[in-house]
Amino acid sequence: MLDALITSKTRIKLMMKFFLNSSSESYLRNLEEEFSESTNAIRIELNKFEKAGLLNSRMEGNKKMFRANVQHPLFPNIHNLLLKHFGFDQIIEKTVKNLGAIEQVFLVGKFAKGIDTEIIDLIFMGEGLNKNYLAELIEKAEEIISRKIRYLVFTRIEMKKYLEHRPSTDFLLLWGK
Repeated sequence: MLDALITSKTRIKLMMKFFLNSSSESYLRNLEEEFSESTNAIRIELNKFEKAGLLNSRMEGNKKMFRANVQHPLFPNIHNLLLKHFGFDQIIEKTVKNLGAIEQVFLVGKFAKGIDTEIIDLIFMGEGLNKNYLAELIEKAEEIISRKIRYLVFTRIEMKKYLEHRPSTDFLLLWGK
């Protein structure tokens, strides 16, 4: 869907990197390695996003660091468009209902860092969740979005330990009460 609207693969990768998880921050050479694309193509797109006010930049030594401008009026729309594109909204909608005492759902792994992959990693946080029902719902969601989903179920204490030593770019809160 997204590639039908936006023809630049580099632009789509940058949108995923910065607008899926607003904590993501990177610089040109790092993006070149991550995307396996030329610095020139990436620089052109970064400059367009920055000129439009969608990205903020700052200098860190000799590196120009880029990050999404979460204050931009279009940021929530772009973020929601990406969530819908990858089917996260459907995963959450289908799993939260009748699942039990679910408190939060986190996206982790490569997708949380804005890197497209065929496998989506999720963590469901809550007490007494119906794990059999969750497995059924995940299977249905996989069919809808045509991607595999790996998931973990954590209690609040387990989640706290998991997040304790991880940078905010390693996880993304998708849903919470």
